[in-house]
Amino acid sequence: MTLCLSIEAILRPPVGGLFDLAAPPRGRALRARLPRSVAWLAMLLLAFCQSAWAESRVALVIGNGGYKSVAELANPPNDARDIGDALKALGFDVQIAIDADQARMQQLIADFGRKAAKADVSLFYYGGHGLQVASHNYLVPVDAAFRSVEDIDKRTVHFDDVLEAQAQGQGIHLIFLDACRNNPVKDLNIPAASSGLARVGDAAGFLIGFATQPDNVAYDGGGRNSPFAQALLGHIATPGLDVSSMMIAVRRDVIAATGGSQVPWENSSLTRQFYFAGPSAADASPELMLWLLAAEQHDRNILTLYLDRYPKGAHVEDARSLMAHAQSASEPSQKLEDDLWRLALGARERSLAELYLARYPSGAHAADAEALLASLRAADASAKAASVVCDRLATVPADATANAPGVDFASLAAHAAEAVDACGRAADEHPEIPHYRTLLARSLLASGRFDEAITRYRQAAEAGDGRAMVSLGLLMEAGDHMPKDIKGAYALYRQAADRGNADGAINLGFALAQGKFVDKDAPKALSLFEKASEAGSARATYDLAALISSGVGGKPGEALDLFKRAASLGEPAAHRAAAVLLDEGRNAPKDPNAAAEELLRCVSADSGDCLAELTGRTQTWSADTVKAIETRLKTAGYYAGPINGRSGPDLAPALKQWRLLGPPA
Repeated sequence: MTLCLSIEAILRPPVGGLFDLAAPPRGRALRARLPRSVAWLAMLLLAFCQSAWAESRVALVIGNGGYKSVAELANPPNDARDIGDALKALGFDVQIAIDADQARMQQLIADFGRKAAKADVSLFYYGGHGLQVASHNYLVPVDAAFRSVEDIDKRTVHFDDVLEAQAQGQGIHLIFLDACRNNPVKDLNIPAASSGLARVGDAAGFLIGFATQPDNVAYDGGGRNSPFAQALLGHIATPGLDVSSMMIAVRRDVIAATGGSQVPWENSSLTRQFYFAGPSAADASPELMLWLLAAEQHDRNILTLYLDRYPKGAHVEDARSLMAHAQSASEPSQKLEDDLWRLALGARERSLAELYLARYPSGAHAADAEALLASLRAADASAKAASVVCDRLATVPADATANAPGVDFASLAAHAAEAVDACGRAADEHPEIPHYRTLLARSLLASGRFDEAITRYRQAAEAGDGRAMVSLGLLMEAGDHMPKDIKGAYALYRQAADRGNADGAINLGFALAQGKFVDKDAPKALSLFEKASEAGSARATYDLAALISSGVGGKPGEALDLFKRAASLGEPAAHRAAAVLLDEGRNAPKDPNAAAEELLRCVSADSGDCLAELTGRTQTWSADTVKAIETRLKTAGYYAGPINGRSGPDLAPALKQWRLLGPPA
């Protein structure tokens, strides 16, 4: 059940059903066309190759877990190794230190400061114990022992020392602190001591990212990495993602993975943007990039990988059609080598890393690929941990992260017994993380154990899990296996929205926008959508644009930019919505060429609806926009028909080629 569908009436509905891709041309004709997609994929990765190493980059990465006198931590050493290897692959000169004592940390920071003074970009990452006293932050070396209040100043490393070390340079300074996992001095009666780390000042040229909000405690995680480190690893090598947008993606993933119990926070005074993997010339999701490489190379291994990684992806039927004519391996080339490596690094995909090394054992990226593969194999060793299995089997699709794509309810039901077992063990092993109780409740619901599920949802909601609040609210609103309680449901949505849950904000926002069972309050509704959009929710951004476009509030001219942002965040339908505004000149200047471009992006990215609409018997787009599409297809070499502004079946072959191959140079 979802309330976000009600907004669809605001925009004109698409015509036609799902697209059933016909079998592609056989043999030589298809392979002759395939190189045209080289240009598009190259555009996505060219900036990475050209600019990633154009500036000097230095990093100090410390992971402390093997403490001698305070509680040990399992994941910081893994986090440091994995983050350090990722940074090396992105052109950083990296010093990695594991389980460093005080003298070692102080020496490393001093050496790092000298390097940072000459670098264009300096980065400090610390995972381990951290604490604050009287609003000052301290990093805890592995040899720290606390017997009195004075030991905090004597036995730790002052965070201000890190700031001073990096401030010697004139470049960009990045700091990531996963340093507040629990209180290592809880047995001491320390005045002005608090959980977590404190806010810090706005030092010029800095971005300081904290694993969780100030004065709060972050989780160490149940798998190989902490939630924060795992989210960083999932996004740090994405081409075209600037550091500010990366932090939004990281925050979204950590909120989803912890039910809102942990909310990463950053303090930024950057004066320019920074791209770890270079600015990309075009927007594309990891799925689309993998699909483009598969379609370009016509390679059975890559097509199989696409189908395995995205079993319900937008191009599943396309990939299955190509598989009938796929070759066993693509002809080796520098272009393919670079593309394979960038995708393996960005997606942290073991199969891609193995494929790269199998084909290019002495390649330019072989050393980095070996390090990545070692990390991914180590992660696989923890894949049987109850928490990891629980996430894999029971994550809600709306809570998808870079590492957990989510499972629909029908698929969960098919593995409900296994999910109940894994999530039950995860909840017992990590009672401090209510997220696992939520996933246990969902698994119980899928297995038909409704009373138990509702009990677990209540427990998780009371413990502060945002997803549990939304799920319980939906059951209350529908009266599904419990008494109907609209007021209680909306109260839960409000609490979930306050915890950073986008679905809670969307459900409550629609109720307020429509005056459904609550007093109508358009400004509050827009505020909820705006907050969820700023947190990186593609769906909330799309719905916000639709509301503004319909005149509910905001400035009408904002709708087009919001639809484009929703598309860049991963909502393919937003391309079509943007095209509607441009085609009609609604709340935006009429622009057939721009409308055509958005429609062609939709043809490439969605599951086939846009192609079906453009090739259906009923024409829903203006003749000028269709002419622009025909012209673009003709320029690409896909279309030889007349430029007459008529959509319909005659455009099908060309649009299918566009969907398969993308635009040429």
